Amino acid sequence: MNRILYRLTRLFKEPWHYVFIIVYHTRALWPDKLYLSLIYRSKMGHWIDWKNPKSFTEKLQWLKVYDYKPEYTKMVDKLAAKDYVASRIGEEYIIPTLGVWDRVEDIDWDSLPDQFVLKTTHGGGGCGVAVCSDKTHFDKSKAIKKLQISMHSNAGKTYREKPYLNVPRKIIAEKYIVEHNVRESDESSDLRDYKFFCFNGKVKFFKIDFGRFVDHHANYYSPEGKLLPFGEKGLEPDPSHIEVMPNNLSRMIDIAQKLSNGFKFLRVDLYNVNENIYFGELTFYPAAGIGSFAPEKWDKTIGSWLNI
Repeated sequence: MNRILYRLTRLFKEPWHYVFIIVYHTRALWPDKLYLSLIYRSKMGHWIDWKNPKSFTEKLQWLKVYDYKPEYTKMVDKLAAKDYVASRIGEEYIIPTLGVWDRVEDIDWDSLPDQFVLKTTHGGGGCGVAVCSDKTHFDKSKAIKKLQISMHSNAGKTYREKPYLNVPRKIIAEKYIVEHNVRESDESSDLRDYKFFCFNGKVKFFKIDFGRFVDHHANYYSPEGKLLPFGEKGLEPDPSHIEVMPNNLSRMIDIAQKLSNGFKFLRVDLYNVNENIYFGELTFYPAAGIGSFAPEKWDKTIGSWLNI
């Protein structure tokens, strides 16, 4: 009875929470534009102005509907993207591939070294990633479960991100890379990836996540490495966190701009390990375009840099 009352109370206080649930679970029935409108309203609290979008998150939804090219699929495919990126910046920036399999059940565990990283080729973010820093203590069953869940996910359908629709679903194993002189238990052992937000081939700012396994936050920085006065809800910035910028930051920015040249918007993720730069991934729609900024006004400020 108490549970029923709780749900009824929440229904009246947060009706859009239930709209999201209903729309999400019936997503196959909705055309793209209407589906995105309802999902966006549910998550962001206001409607998309399709005729005159102004905020960054609105414009990302517009790009989903009106801007798609077949090459985008290769760019988000974690296996195919290696060749795509290597042809533009060189093989030395690509993390070596140790194996490729069509199914989780096909993974040749014995062939893998003591340290490795497994990824699904069509997964966004870290949802389809399993990291092994020590094979003798690796929870294989947990990794298998995570990869199987990812193999059945589909960002193309769930968030109408068309580039992911035709990515072949595979699992790849990559070489494990880590900073020298770092203990695995340290927070600092969390591999830093630098997420460069590029508009018309120019880096406007970049993001660094930290404390993923302790107290996850993310700070945003100018191309010069200066802390910016905004962040994102759920991963609030921490001004007290001091990030030492790599000596080759300018080289990373050059690479990000080279890879994003010719695109209205593209986020380029790079790793910097012992001052060696490695390609991470390319992203067209960070947080599926429904991630809130804090303060909110920055959504429109960043949107003003995206010309559609």
